[in-house]
Amino acid sequence: MLSQWDCLLKNLGVWQGSFTRLSDNGQELEDTPTIVSLEGRNDYKTVYQVVRRLPPNLPPKDLVLEYTSLSNSIRFFDNGAFCQGAMQWGVFSEFGAEFGLIEGSRRLRAVIIFNKDAKLDKLTLIREKLPDSTAPEQPILTIDSLIGTWRGEATTIYPDWRNPDLYSTELEIVRKGDREIEQKLSFGDRTITTVGEIENSSIHFDNGSVPVRILLLPDGSSCNVPKEIKLRQPFFLEVGWLCQPNLRYRLIRSYGDKGEWVSQTLVREEKNW
Repeated sequence: MLSQWDCLLKNLGVWQGSFTRLSDNGQELEDTPTIVSLEGRNDYKTVYQVVRRLPPNLPPKDLVLEYTSLSNSIRFFDNGAFCQGAMQWGVFSEFGAEFGLIEGSRRLRAVIIFNKDAKLDKLTLIREKLPDSTAPEQPILTIDSLIGTWRGEATTIYPDWRNPDLYSTELEIVRKGDREIEQKLSFGDRTITTVGEIENSSIHFDNGSVPVRILLLPDGSSCNVPKEIKLRQPFFLEVGWLCQPNLRYRLIRSYGDKGEWVSQTLVREEKNW
């Protein structure tokens, strides 16, 4: 793998887009145009970042950041995808993470925040592109666009810097009538089958030890979160991005039964029609 700093540099550029604040069921509440610039300085040993928000009928608001090193709470993958967030979940405290996916001239980021009651509280979707991008934004993710067999490659990296794990994956998604879908995920020598109930723009998986729901969101994106984080139960947060009709990324941040951050996985998968 590349160094973490070199992976960060994959994100350099002027990214034009918006910060979209969503409700806990995925409905749009507010959309603010943004320009996020990341510039390499001092022979790329420093990254200078400006986050400019352009709220309608108000003056621009700038947030300036400068990096010469990276926090232990963030990990990058070779293509520039990243996730940063809490290293430990604890009761009666806010908790969350930011996910970043990148494909060519477009990025998709999502910020997921849980409140002190351990339930989803804030969700922000950030859709961005470089100025010369001609890549189209995707429609809102639908059940039909997910149906099929997805084969891909996964990379799992760890907070303790051990060597990453690389392995193949297969995800088969089948519709079962109007209200249900079945997911069969295979990796290594394991196969996990789950059945979800479709409800408007979300899918509920209630039969596991930690019930989860997947929100279907704009630009082919999705957010997979526990309905409630519970003591002594491992859990994960996941953001997906169907950036092309047959190409999808999934980025997963996993936590152990003590609430500790244990791993981070990037899956790149393609649909076999």
